[in-house]
Amino acid sequence: MAVTVVLWYGLLLIALAVIAYFVYASFVFGAGYQPTPRRSVLMMLRLAEVGPDDVVFDLGAGTGAIVFRAARIYRARVVGVEVEPLRFLILSLRHRFGASAGRITLVWGNLFHLDFRPATVVTAFLWPGAMERLRPKLEAELRAGARVVSHCHEVEGWKATTYDATTDVYLYRWPEALAAGAERAPETPAAGAPRDKG
Repeated sequence: MAVTVVLWYGLLLIALAVIAYFVYASFVFGAGYQPTPRRSVLMMLRLAEVGPDDVVFDLGAGTGAIVFRAARIYRARVVGVEVEPLRFLILSLRHRFGASAGRITLVWGNLFHLDFRPATVVTAFLWPGAMERLRPKLEAELRAGARVVSHCHEVEGWKATTYDATTDVYLYRWPEALAAGAERAPETPAAGAPRDKG
């Protein structure tokens, strides 16, 4: 009986450790975990008018709510980017055993190292600081006509084409998003690139 109690406590501790890692320790990677609500996912894809000719970049793909829906329902090609190892493992398993695998590419790494030129749609549920850091990269690399859809957080300095208050979703169309008279954000040097000292 004592062995059974110890075993149950051990399993409980392991379960709590996994949950704590999944939710809190992932902040080490700069990406806390808060899944995008289903209604917001649907609104993001609808507002962006995602279709079979689109290349969707899902930044902070988590466990794949946007990735799999965009590929399966909207027939888009999707690049899902996730930096946190446990979420990426779950995403990879869903990709391996799920439908529409041929339309999905997964990237385990830092979204700031991506080349956004192929993207026609960028989806994000990132913290304001990450959105601010991402802005100059998007401005430098997005093609005309690309759509950026953000849940919960605006892109500072951009003017949303549409805002849905019920799902807290912002739609931006590039380059129209750059508000009249606004200046582009200064480019952030790539990692390892020399900085101008003058």
